[in-house]
Amino acid sequence: MSRFEAKKPSLCKSEPLTSERVRATLSVLKGIVTSCYGPLGRLKQLHNGLGGSVCTTSQSSALLANLSVTHPILKILTTSMQNHVSCFSDCGLFTAILCCNLIENAQRIGLTPSTVIKLNKHLLRLCISYLKSEACGCRIPVDFSSTQILLCLVRSILTSKPASMLTRKEIDHISTLILRAFLLTIPENTEDHIILGESIIVPLKGQRVIDSTVLPGILIEMSEVQLMKGLPVKKSDSLKVALFCASLSGDLSDTGEGTVVVSYGVSLENAVLDQLLNLGRQLVSDHVDLVMCQKVIHPSLKQFLSMHRVIAIDRVGVALMEPLSKVTGSQPVGSLGSISPSSYGSVKDLCTAKFGFKHFFHLIPNEATVCSLLLCNRNDTAWDELKLTCQTALHVLQLTLKEPCVLLGGGCTETHLAAYIRHKTCNEPESILKDEGCNQTELHLITEAFCSALESLAASLEHDGGEILTDMKYGHFWSLQADSPSIVNWPDLLSRCGCGLYNSQEELSWSFLRSTCHPFAPQTFLPHEAAGSANYLTLDCFTAKLNGLQVAVETANLILDLSYVIEDKN
Repeated sequence: MSRFEAKKPSLCKSEPLTSERVRATLSVLKGIVTSCYGPLGRLKQLHNGLGGSVCTTSQSSALLANLSVTHPILKILTTSMQNHVSCFSDCGLFTAILCCNLIENAQRIGLTPSTVIKLNKHLLRLCISYLKSEACGCRIPVDFSSTQILLCLVRSILTSKPASMLTRKEIDHISTLILRAFLLTIPENTEDHIILGESIIVPLKGQRVIDSTVLPGILIEMSEVQLMKGLPVKKSDSLKVALFCASLSGDLSDTGEGTVVVSYGVSLENAVLDQLLNLGRQLVSDHVDLVMCQKVIHPSLKQFLSMHRVIAIDRVGVALMEPLSKVTGSQPVGSLGSISPSSYGSVKDLCTAKFGFKHFFHLIPNEATVCSLLLCNRNDTAWDELKLTCQTALHVLQLTLKEPCVLLGGGCTETHLAAYIRHKTCNEPESILKDEGCNQTELHLITEAFCSALESLAASLEHDGGEILTDMKYGHFWSLQADSPSIVNWPDLLSRCGCGLYNSQEELSWSFLRSTCHPFAPQTFLPHEAAGSANYLTLDCFTAKLNGLQVAVETANLILDLSYVIEDKN
């Protein structure tokens, strides 16, 4: 008889943020994500102490997938990050660092959580209102008739992921391919609603990055045996296609639950094989040129189809089924019975292609809204990181198509926004004090904590001990190398601001970031010609960053509002 243990009482901790252990844990997490931030971010190796695969990355999605956290407050923070990244792909580290900064600064000023939360919400509304307004000085509209801004956006994403180990030339090449792949997914004839196609990333590891390419249609890896069989002869302008999601292997593993009743003397294997061959005869009589199966095709059926000059491709996998259905217009067949004529599809052509050491079938569609990005890199680790980066860039382009504008990157949006909020609350405090029911001192302290969190986030881009400055005209981010002389003519040491929009030869004055200076109004209404003048701008996704800002503030408010953490220890 099993022994029953008495239930342990739940562990109840009040005011969890006052615990030194919790603060230390938050500080460790902040240190991890901060050190990963930006093009010069440090890489992290994540692995299980008992063995298994090793992940080398600086990306938030890979970091969170391999990082195990146990404390409830950390779980709230990491779950918020994961939810944001799963929806927007980008700005995960931005969100985490800003959230940690807001929590730390709120604890430092010593005001009641309710007052901090109330004013944080108001400052967040000010930020969102400004970023969405036409007067915003750090937002650039995207003109889809030109690729310049889009290329800068993709290039910025690739540059910020050092574990991909790309040179400047390789970044330019991959950026062009990603943009081309994205444009191929946009249908030529669109009505009110655009239904985008899909970009399939095909791996080719151990090859030069510069050998990567984009092709319309789908690449399916083929064996040497299939290569020797040749291709079907085109009988018309297109090739007829049949697509199967059911196994054509002849085994009974896919029959489902229940009992199979077999008459005496009947060979089950022969009966199934006869059914497969009958299916093959129908395919031949229907003049099908290409048969593709998600699973395995029986060797006898393959041989039968080959004798009738029908190409059979099996083991295409579940991931390719939806793109294949989209490209061919065929409906996946899920049984071995008679096939409806409406289930068939077609492709414009089928050819073979060789890239590196691999051979592929290349399905060329009638209308190309699905394409294949053949992605090369020198080793597995770099390829995995590059694949994740390309997926992020493609998703960001989709978000930009929906909301056609971008934000200045390189820390400039954060410092500009901090300058704007400081000036706004300093010059128009009456409405805030009246609406939120707080006093001038509370408003000043919380505004300073909020703006300092944004500036600290921008400063996280510097990993080598350099000084951070901001100019007093635009409120942009400027980085100064470590060990620079203290008395110097700034334009001689500074080249361009973080986003690359402005250079130091303009009539500018600078101050050290977070130094005590009078609030100033940064220049708003970014001129259109300014954005077009620079070829290598650093840009961020507008939609992802705006949502990251909201998630960071809301998550920080949630954590600040926690009075008790109750853990069930049973």
